[in-house]
Amino acid sequence: MSLLTVGHRGVMGVEPENTLRSFRRAELEGMDAIELDLHLSKDGELVVMHDAEVDRTTDGTGLISDRTLAELRELDAGQGERIPVFEEVVDAVTAPIQAEIKDRAAARALAEVIKRRDLHQRVTVISFHDEVLRQTRQLLPKMPLVLVTGTSTPTAPERAQALGAYMVSCELCQLDSDTVERCHAAGIQVISWTVNSAADLARARELGLDGVITDMPAIREAVSRAA
Repeated sequence: MSLLTVGHRGVMGVEPENTLRSFRRAELEGMDAIELDLHLSKDGELVVMHDAEVDRTTDGTGLISDRTLAELRELDAGQGERIPVFEEVVDAVTAPIQAEIKDRAAARALAEVIKRRDLHQRVTVISFHDEVLRQTRQLLPKMPLVLVTGTSTPTAPERAQALGAYMVSCELCQLDSDTVERCHAAGIQVISWTVNSAADLARARELGLDGVITDMPAIREAVSRAA
């Protein structure tokens, strides 16, 4: 079975991360799904950015939560791209979306958009935060959920079961065969981040993973050739 390939913040290895340009490129490169990150602006808009601050990925400084969407739009997010909001990504691409809630306050706003736009079949809500996934489950009882883990990866199978998550997205360097086997025994799929090299991909295959999250179009090409 071919590995699921998820474009990390679009394809951030070759395009400015979490921009419409990056998401469109990920779809063009044939990624099975696209991952993005969500925060709330000062005026409550669902802003697509990884960090809580704008410093690393734009020409601005300071917290997202201290700026209105209009103020955030003034920033250059790379190659002239502007910071998008979630619904713009939904409209820009047709691929499935893994929407990672970084800012816990964004859970309710995302649930409202999913309900209003009837995105239950296209969007998966993912998060490191158990409470965010629990809240999403309360707001959207049938929503597919994915637990993201880093150093807490050894506890992923039990936590995912408790949360009703169908998949875990684990840091590759934290994964071992025992964790993968416990997930699979519980009917939980396992994907890993971030798989950017041939060695990473070989390790993902060795572990028997269901998919990979990557910054690089070349990984998608390698997976396609092997399918």
